[in-house]
Amino acid sequence: MSKKSDENPRIGVFICHCGSNIGGLIDCKKLAEYSGTLPEVVYSEDNVYTCSETGLNAIKKAIKDYNLNRVVVASCTPRTHEPLFRECIAEVGLNEYLFNFVNIRDQCTWVHMKDAEGAYKKARDLVKMGAARAAKLEPLDKVSVQIQPVALIIGGGVAGMSAALNLNNQGYETHLIEKEDQLGGRLTSLHTLFPSNIDASELLANFVNKIQLAKNLTIYISAKLRKIDGFVGNYSVEIDKAGEIIKLMVGIIIVAVGASLFIPKHMLGYDGKKRITQQELEVILKNNDLNTNNIVMIQCVGARNEERSYCSSVCCMTALKNAIFISNKNPGAHITILFRDLYTPGTKYEAMYRKARELGILFIRYTEKKELKVEENEVRVFNEYLGEEIIVPYDLLVLSTPLIANEDNKALARLLKVPLESNDFFLEAHVKLRPNDFATDGIFIGGAAKWPVDITEAITQGYAAASRASTILSHDVIEVEGTTSYLPEWNKNLCSGCEVCIKVCPYKAIIKNEHDEIEIIQALCKGCGVCGATCSKQAIEIKHFTNEQILSEIYACGGRDVY
Repeated sequence: MSKKSDENPRIGVFICHCGSNIGGLIDCKKLAEYSGTLPEVVYSEDNVYTCSETGLNAIKKAIKDYNLNRVVVASCTPRTHEPLFRECIAEVGLNEYLFNFVNIRDQCTWVHMKDAEGAYKKARDLVKMGAARAAKLEPLDKVSVQIQPVALIIGGGVAGMSAALNLNNQGYETHLIEKEDQLGGRLTSLHTLFPSNIDASELLANFVNKIQLAKNLTIYISAKLRKIDGFVGNYSVEIDKAGEIIKLMVGIIIVAVGASLFIPKHMLGYDGKKRITQQELEVILKNNDLNTNNIVMIQCVGARNEERSYCSSVCCMTALKNAIFISNKNPGAHITILFRDLYTPGTKYEAMYRKARELGILFIRYTEKKELKVEENEVRVFNEYLGEEIIVPYDLLVLSTPLIANEDNKALARLLKVPLESNDFFLEAHVKLRPNDFATDGIFIGGAAKWPVDITEAITQGYAAASRASTILSHDVIEVEGTTSYLPEWNKNLCSGCEVCIKVCPYKAIIKNEHDEIEIIQALCKGCGVCGATCSKQAIEIKHFTNEQILSEIYACGGRDVY
């Protein structure tokens, strides 16, 4: 049974040393003693690691022993640990929204390492503010959502096919759409795969064979996503396949649209014949059409510059793979790789680099400061090791170019209501904590759609996205966050219907219903507060972040009380 909001607040404050991250700079025991003097705080203590089993048990014991109905933890970051503490207090009958997290590590001791006294004073103020807000917290209910046990995968490359097969093998109805006229994505144009050197066509055939044998897996070739509405567990989707509109109801969506290859037009004499890309070389090797002995490969063409500052991560290994293949087939070939830096992560890839050196492949480092000069049959490059310009003859010039975001990523992002990063790749919720999730619940990502990856990693990420998706599909009903915006009945007369909230909502959670009234779809809302901040009539409120709660923190810091 949850504690009721009309009870007099009985707050417990727990100060975490976080090892030496906090306790190594400020006096946590003294801070806990100070916390016990704050209004409505009936218990306080300090722990070395509050997130440990010992620390969590201490919180549960204090809730029972002191009849606490509010809990404040002053520790690291809510981004990683708030769910843990919420679950902890819920286990002993306290509503999880009667918990407040105060960040005295990232926002205090880490940024004031050279001022211990100032850090302590700031931590004291932060705890005081946190306790003031905790006194105003109210229990909330999560929103229950029925789940359609159906999956939709956008993109038929290796990541998309891996995700589709994984979910289908788990027994879920699965739909996969591919905009091209065949499955495979980048795999269709590759010759062999590093580091295993297996034939790319064999891997593709294996995937296609499994898909053909799969039951309850529907493939849409030459198809595009046309429209999407709804929220986690209940997405209404329209697919355009050659003019035919197909409507589906799905529970989750996985974005696995891959990436495109940068074509170096007007760069280093590229002509697609004598001066080609690594992908075009792959096609030549695949068709066994290579008949030249002098080959020069140039790395980082179109990458690691002002326009594209990133490393594409797959270019170096692609060059090594192709150079080794050519040398093994034609030991008399002269291959030179001009590089700025070589990216060979892990022992297997480093072994490929060593193998290339053993085969006599020549590596010459160049820098942007000394521009390469590509002439009809030779490349002039300033050799950093020799300190002088040298001439490298070639019959075939191969340019290693980066993977770039697809041109239609922006249009797809608008349909899905998900963000892109600065290079127009899709942006995950968190690079470490939620690498295969979007901030929007029920939509996941894998493969080169979010960043350049090789085939092995694309497959791995496809499985990872499917794993994350199954956490939703495996339930008949799920609960989503209760911290949302809402339009109280007593505020509806304030709403002027200006629709500004509809325009600014990043999750498209606000609509006008059949009665021409503003309605907030709770399952879509993330409680970001943008609508409430822009509502000129102050009609919209944010659960768990009410004006009273926020002002209580401000006034506590300034020494005032909220009445």
